[in-house]
Amino acid sequence: MKQIRWGIIGCGNVTERKSGPAFNKVPNSKLAAVMRRDAEKAADYAARHSVELWYNDAEKMMDEAGLDAVYIATPPLQHVEYALRALEKGFNVYVEKPVTRNADEARQIATAVAASGNKLTVAHYRRALPMFLYVKKLIQEQAVGDIRTVQIRMWKSTNAELIAQTDANWRVHPELSGGGYFHDLAPHQLDLILHWFGKPKAYQGYSLNQSKSYPADDHTCGEIVFENGIVVNGSWSFNVAKSQVTDSCEIVGTKGKITFPFFGTIVTLENEEGTSTETFIHPEHIQQPMITKIVQYFNGEGENPCPIEEAVTLMEIIDAFTKSI
Repeated sequence: MKQIRWGIIGCGNVTERKSGPAFNKVPNSKLAAVMRRDAEKAADYAARHSVELWYNDAEKMMDEAGLDAVYIATPPLQHVEYALRALEKGFNVYVEKPVTRNADEARQIATAVAASGNKLTVAHYRRALPMFLYVKKLIQEQAVGDIRTVQIRMWKSTNAELIAQTDANWRVHPELSGGGYFHDLAPHQLDLILHWFGKPKAYQGYSLNQSKSYPADDHTCGEIVFENGIVVNGSWSFNVAKSQVTDSCEIVGTKGKITFPFFGTIVTLENEEGTSTETFIHPEHIQQPMITKIVQYFNGEGENPCPIEEAVTLMEIIDAFTKSI
């Protein structure tokens, strides 16, 4: 297969360990260039990660670096702009989640992908992790019978360690992120639910700012009914006591339940045969399994591991869940 030469637009915190180094560890892949508007930080990243080229201008990087594909890892505000420019220039694209701030912006990207003939994948990388492939296998094998309901709870304190902090804390400014911490974390969860259970039939929810600690809402509730009759209920709160912090998903069926944290490592299966537990170790670079699949897809050797059309559906649900009351 051809070696894919990558350029990163926005080499910030998420690219330090989760994704950036993986581009040089995946077969037929090379991180050739990085871009950040702060030239000093771009140069520093390139030096630390042994990247040959660095830029503080995305257009210049795309025009000069001899790339095949770009990875967009900026805050969501800039995803549409950079995705459209990359597609116009003939590049394949890998874009961070949430793919955009809202469904309208996601549809703009979907339209551009269809018109360009180029390829684009969304960074819902948990689909490719062994832990969640195991959960998918349990579902497909009907280890808990016919699934009836899924209960999601993610409750965090105001300064939870799981929540990524940055100097500007852009995640709590809706004009930059689309919302708050819900927009940062829930896409991982809801994407897996959609990936496992298919097409949603109906969904609704609400969101509000209880603590007034920052501009974005900090409490969200929502429910989804799938065409196959499975009902999903979710509760996300980012202002509870530290003693009440929870990350839990329960998939309940006619013969038992599967329990796991979305941001943990343990899956518990309870059914008529008893209780069993599997513990997983995530890859050092957690996006590496997904990037492996993307390189194969870009080289015509596999299917798209997360198409933009599926991300549009996810953003439509997020929009519905975050309506103010």
